[in-house]
Amino acid sequence: MPLSIGIVGLPNVGKSTLFNILTKKGVEAANYPFCTIEPNVGVVKVPDYRIEKLAEISKPAKVIYTTIEFVDIAGLVAGASKGEGLGNKFLAHIRECDAICEVVRDFKDHNIIHVDGKVDPESDKETINLELILADLGTVEKRLEKSRREAKSGNKEIIFQNTVSEKIFAHLEAGKPAREMEFTEEEMVFVKSLCLLTIKPMIYLLNIDEAYGGEDILHAGKEEVIAVNVKIEEEIASLPEEEQAEYIKELGLEQSGLDKLIRSAYNILGLDTFFTTGADETRAWTIKKGTKAPYAAGTIHTDFIKGFVRAETISFEQFVAAGSEARARELGTMRVEGKDYVVKDGDICNFLINK
Repeated sequence: MPLSIGIVGLPNVGKSTLFNILTKKGVEAANYPFCTIEPNVGVVKVPDYRIEKLAEISKPAKVIYTTIEFVDIAGLVAGASKGEGLGNKFLAHIRECDAICEVVRDFKDHNIIHVDGKVDPESDKETINLELILADLGTVEKRLEKSRREAKSGNKEIIFQNTVSEKIFAHLEAGKPAREMEFTEEEMVFVKSLCLLTIKPMIYLLNIDEAYGGEDILHAGKEEVIAVNVKIEEEIASLPEEEQAEYIKELGLEQSGLDKLIRSAYNILGLDTFFTTGADETRAWTIKKGTKAPYAAGTIHTDFIKGFVRAETISFEQFVAAGSEARARELGTMRVEGKDYVVKDGDICNFLINK
């Protein structure tokens, strides 16, 4: 299953347009609230120059990128947690995502209606975040109603869950998202079962126009904020793929805003990429930072975890410098690693598996 990022925000901030560009699925993007009724889902390849370089060297029969799933969720409004607008139905869709991208409008266009009648990025951010907090408060309150009764039995597990729930409820009630809290490993097992919206990592995508001068508009704390001119991204996406990189350079950008979004998603989720490459296939694989070799092999096939014997590995830079796997072996830069080896971002791996 690909990683899943939920795109949320008020109506008419550019969510569906962003989604169209990301996936080129051409879903409807119209100038009225609640155009998106069911969430649109698109799987997008993760851009990575390294896989292209490896393919040049290995000349494989096929190249497979790792992917991210983007879910375009209908515009939320104040009161969504209580069913306003299209309400709880769409909050439920967010629960299934690994992270949230909140699109915040900072572009001025009198032809596109703002649901509150004015463009105020900080206010929009607070409106959405409050709805997510209120939805979580409702979730935790329901759990507390049950655990407070059952805790009277003296069951230690129920008492533990009740204590954690009380702590979360107080934090949410103070208007703070759950991701700002610290939990022990034992507590985190229970917290995950609550499926809280505000525990999810958040990226704020500020949808800007040409008037934007790089100002720090949003008070986002430790959350990532990326400024993207979605209108310009639409122009980039309309070009043939081979012309896009040149146009991005002409605009004075290092990368497209959408590439920046995808890389930010990897950062906030704590992910790395390793590669396998050969005549048959060059492929990128996604793992959590700190993953040991047997579990990295397990992303290829779960049976590889149990059958893992050793890994042959080399960094991307060393592989490119050698020019081929055979030459890397001659140079001695291809290493043999055991079960405790932590796979690094950019590693090229061959796994020896006992079948």
